[in-house]
Amino acid sequence: MRRPHICEVVKTLNVGGAEVLLAERLLAAPPTGKRYTVVCQRASTSELTRRLRAAGVEVVVTGEGASARLPRLAGTVRRLAPDVLNIHSPLPAALLRPVSRLWNPRPVLITTVHNTWYSAPTVVLDRATGWLDARTVAVSPQVATAVTTWGSRVLRTRVHGIDVARRRRWAAQAERTRREWDVPSGAFLVAHVANFRVEKNHAMLLEAAAEVIAADSRALFLLSGSGPLYERVAARAAETGSGALRLLGYVPDAGRLIACADLLVLSSFNEGLPVVVMEALAAGVPVVSTAVGGVPHLITDGHNGLLTPPGDPRALARAILRAMRPETHAALRRGAADSAGLVDIGLTAEWFDRLYDEVCPLP
Repeated sequence: MRRPHICEVVKTLNVGGAEVLLAERLLAAPPTGKRYTVVCQRASTSELTRRLRAAGVEVVVTGEGASARLPRLAGTVRRLAPDVLNIHSPLPAALLRPVSRLWNPRPVLITTVHNTWYSAPTVVLDRATGWLDARTVAVSPQVATAVTTWGSRVLRTRVHGIDVARRRRWAAQAERTRREWDVPSGAFLVAHVANFRVEKNHAMLLEAAAEVIAADSRALFLLSGSGPLYERVAARAAETGSGALRLLGYVPDAGRLIACADLLVLSSFNEGLPVVVMEALAAGVPVVSTAVGGVPHLITDGHNGLLTPPGDPRALARAILRAMRPETHAALRRGAADSAGLVDIGLTAEWFDRLYDEVCPLP
């Protein structure tokens, strides 16, 4: 029997939300004989690439020099000759869908949509060819109703997940991890793990953090991530002159930072289904977040976290301070620990395995 070949295409294989969800799913794939290849244009860190290759998943990095990057991507995928092509990024999808119709044999097309918002030109390009997909998978109910999935021929919703057991092991090592980051005894550690991009709204986070630090001396904010706005945010953080607000830059396995925190905070004005929220729940860490994208699907206000309106730094600060109250924090921690089952990747890996059998039954 020939092994079905599944090619998963993602723009980059950095440590971002869509990339981590893809890697976690492939690492948990059931042993049903399928062969997986991940194709990306860039992998600026080796973290995910190393883990996938160690598990037997082929990873092909095409490079992204100048204007040839998308044609090079198409040529690479064609040479791989997959049975199923699952695309996780809108611009590669807009190219690969029509081009792949000229190949022989033609792969079955699937797109997994991770976001509720793209720029207008990207949406137009992506949706103009979305009807060519045999299936479109939305990673949250909010994504399923967003403009990024409009016009899909067959739309399915599947909330993704992560390796819960791995995050629980990190949580068990919380005290050691806190010592690595020089977290003082008695500090209330608030973690923020996100790339430094406009949609993450670090400016609002800094404003809320300053208010929290002024109101409660226990508060310590550790911000992890990289991206184009890092230097700007770092300069603004330095202006506060507070040692209770630290920027760590890129942190390998940043889920360890989340697992040792007392609270995860998100200030975004746009999200799909954030992996960091999943990591927090898996580790039993409550979440304070803006109510955007798929966050309300996982966070029930007052149970495993608190939700605030996007763009309101005072509301975010008030929610963090409320979560810092001992009785409230204890209740939220219990709720977070009870929610770990919502984000177990094993069930999602099995779901995708069945989906691939459905669209590409091989003898």
